[in-house]
Amino acid sequence: MADFPLPAELAQAVVAGERSALARAMTLVESTLPEHQLLAQELLALLMPHTGKSQRIGVTGVPGVGKSTFLDSYGMYLIERGHRVAVLAIDPSSSITGGSILGDKARMNDLALSDQAFVRPSPSSNDLGGVARRTRENILLCEAAGYDMVLIETVGVGQSETVVTDMVDFFLVLMLAGAGDELQGIKKGIIELADLIAINKTDGDNLNRAKAAANDYTSALHYLTPTSEKWQPSTICISALESAGYEDLYNQIAEHAAVMHACGEWSSKRQQQNTKWMWSLIKNRLLDDFNASLDAALVEEMERQVQAGALSPTAAANKLIDGNS
Repeated sequence: MADFPLPAELAQAVVAGERSALARAMTLVESTLPEHQLLAQELLALLMPHTGKSQRIGVTGVPGVGKSTFLDSYGMYLIERGHRVAVLAIDPSSSITGGSILGDKARMNDLALSDQAFVRPSPSSNDLGGVARRTRENILLCEAAGYDMVLIETVGVGQSETVVTDMVDFFLVLMLAGAGDELQGIKKGIIELADLIAINKTDGDNLNRAKAAANDYTSALHYLTPTSEKWQPSTICISALESAGYEDLYNQIAEHAAVMHACGEWSSKRQQQNTKWMWSLIKNRLLDDFNASLDAALVEEMERQVQAGALSPTAAANKLIDGNS
């Protein structure tokens, strides 16, 4: 516990905009030690009055689409527009070693060096949805530190990206042209969750293909049910390499915010997100408590019987649960 300042001192430093304090606060929140979690909850309680004033933007896309390059250049564009930018970049954890490369910060050279930006790479730790377990708390910390644009980069398009939409106001999907069937997966998956699709790498020889892909996606979006009756997603072309198309992107995000505020969906969506967050925490707590209470010998015996085919996984699971009830 001596590793961290008192919650009141740390909270004061975070609100003052000290980036080192924000980094320490995130380290505290992400710690799994029970004593650290108690301090983290006290810290968050002190900071809650300073949260909620940012625009939370989720960014996802197919592998190789250039998410980190985009966030670096678009983050600098936002800073030029007078914003303070925080990027929570989630790196995939290895299912074998549990390790994570955490290379996003190295790929955001300009943003990482800016006094008006904060970049925090975190391992997903194999959590569902390609987001770190404490991403929601880190969003609040960034808001308390005065960052009015919080960008969450996910590990990529996956089956549980709905987790990301449950913590952001605007969901941006980056896509590529010329990478095969442009509309592959359009019937299900990530496209249905998008508030906007941006075709990246619209430059050089790829210019015409990108424009054609944008038209295809725009047409396809009309056949999908939008996430809000007040907003029809569309498709734009951008180039992270040339920082092109950013004014259009910026205006689309601003228009979406204005529409959502006007109809009341902005606040109602955040209220629903907080409720889902509460139940997510309950499930995580119950699972953690269950794992901590398991009898190691019983677990080993159940695994042995399941592997030998002597016991079904269902029966083994029931024995483990009943043995801890």
